[in-house]
Amino acid sequence: MGSTRYITSMGELTRKDNSLCFRKNGKNVYIPVENTKEIYCLNEVSINSKLLDFLSRNNIVVHFFNYYEGYSGSFYPRDQYISGKLLVKQVETFNNRRLDVAKSIVKGTGNNIAEVLYHYYKHNKKEVKGTIDWIRGGFLQGIEKSNNIKQLMAAEGELWHRFYGEFKNILLDDFIMNKRVKRPPDNPINALISFGNSLLYTKTISAIYRTHLDQRISFLHEPSEGRFSLSLDISEVFKPVIVYKTIFHLVNNRKLQVAKHFQRKVNYCLLNEEGRKTFIQEFEKRLESVFAHPRLKRKVSYRTAIKLDCYKLIKFIMEDKDFVPFNLKEKI
Repeated sequence: MGSTRYITSMGELTRKDNSLCFRKNGKNVYIPVENTKEIYCLNEVSINSKLLDFLSRNNIVVHFFNYYEGYSGSFYPRDQYISGKLLVKQVETFNNRRLDVAKSIVKGTGNNIAEVLYHYYKHNKKEVKGTIDWIRGGFLQGIEKSNNIKQLMAAEGELWHRFYGEFKNILLDDFIMNKRVKRPPDNPINALISFGNSLLYTKTISAIYRTHLDQRISFLHEPSEGRFSLSLDISEVFKPVIVYKTIFHLVNNRKLQVAKHFQRKVNYCLLNEEGRKTFIQEFEKRLESVFAHPRLKRKVSYRTAIKLDCYKLIKFIMEDKDFVPFNLKEKI
């Protein structure tokens, strides 16, 4: 998994000399600090302040997930990259040009959803053409005419609704979704979406942490207490590219199966431990897969593409360069 470590079992995470030690069932598993950038705690994990101090000195971010596989919160060291100048300009951009940034995000999300659907259209799923045509026509035109954030959020809500409506043409019958249910997810496809979105959100938190941007000042989503709303903004255009392509691959290739990889209760449905490991493996594989970047003239991973979008936003804030989020078709 490269620089990311996932802990899926209950246990205790401690510092052992100059490395990390995860103890479960009386056995120690050692985690080298070198090259570890983030740790995911997907089960009940005990920690202490000695460990947190060690993590802080090594600039390691830790993300915590709850029983329902939803994101609970993050520990990250005091900001490595602090820029008062960028903070002031980021607030000014929010006050004066928020709508411009928000429109770019929604357009980018629409373009990437259309590109994902076009892949299935080319593979004889002709039913999706209506949604592709709507996105490339009326939807994008409507975004240009939007006068406020509320209109943009409503348009994006319809975009996702139409995208979910195409799942019946893309996925196997076991994974058909009647409607999007989040807290807690009530069926296998909702469980996959919620878990995938939470993973992407935390990947984006880690990416932003390693830039000079302020996590709290967002443009499409309302800045609010209790969450890093800029991560919601930056991750939005990558959901079709990373989360949904991961889901479609796992489901349609029967790598995830309802009877084998999920646990159901009365009002919720979750991935079991084997299901989580399967999803994480494919998610990380997609995140680390590379493409030829036409401007940089080199191969770039999707993980790096997230960070590049952060730098694009900084360029817009500081230098008034156009902010165009990642485009799956153009690979830029």
